[in-house]
Amino acid sequence: MKLFGFLPFRAIDIVDILVVAFLLYEFFKFVKGTKATPILVGLALFFVVSFLARWLDFKALSFIMSSILAVWVVAFVIVFQPEIRNALARIGRQRSIKFFLKVEETPVIEEIVDAVKKMSEDKIGALLLIEKSIGLKDIIDTGIHIDAQVRSSLIRTIFFPDTPLHDGACVIRRDTIVAAGCVLPLSENPTLSGKFGLRHRAALGIAEQSDAVCVVVSEETGTISFAYKSKLVTRVEIDILQRSLESILKE
Repeated sequence: MKLFGFLPFRAIDIVDILVVAFLLYEFFKFVKGTKATPILVGLALFFVVSFLARWLDFKALSFIMSSILAVWVVAFVIVFQPEIRNALARIGRQRSIKFFLKVEETPVIEEIVDAVKKMSEDKIGALLLIEKSIGLKDIIDTGIHIDAQVRSSLIRTIFFPDTPLHDGACVIRRDTIVAAGCVLPLSENPTLSGKFGLRHRAALGIAEQSDAVCVVVSEETGTISFAYKSKLVTRVEIDILQRSLESILKE
């Protein structure tokens, strides 16, 4: 059929329009709130001026705009280089991509285990919550958003005594520390021994409500524990912790 009597309109064109609209939506959502936003507004204004110049048949202005348009792709890549790099990195970290390609992953478990080992030796209390299939947005929203790559040094900095975030939980999603200082629900299990403090009760509480695994370092004794599937495993050796995390996160 023809649209308004001018152009033939096919069913596939609807799909085409929806795909373009989705890509534009994702792009605008990605750059929203970043330093690229004012630059994007400037580029949009530039294209509006270029269109008006051609429509009004301004010869000189149209010539200038046409000359600039010849290099706009290169300029776009240069201006948005950090954002493009971050976007490609996010795409590469998607599970669907990793399924088809052998993508080298950041040694997240090694970073977590190294941090836990050092905090255990220094008797620094910690609460690490590792997200699996059930989302933890309600928990994340109770803390401070960080959105940084998992690093042992960063984890130890977060839980260093007397820092603002050391009392809450640190939430990890894949290879990213999403938030810190998060509040977890406490377990109401009547069989839980009274010797366990708030960190252990919080770890078991979230393990009872989600499929996340929660690692605890005791501030008093430096002992390591973890909670998973409504169970609390205490006095865990560091090598056992690493093997347990590797097994749990592969499920």
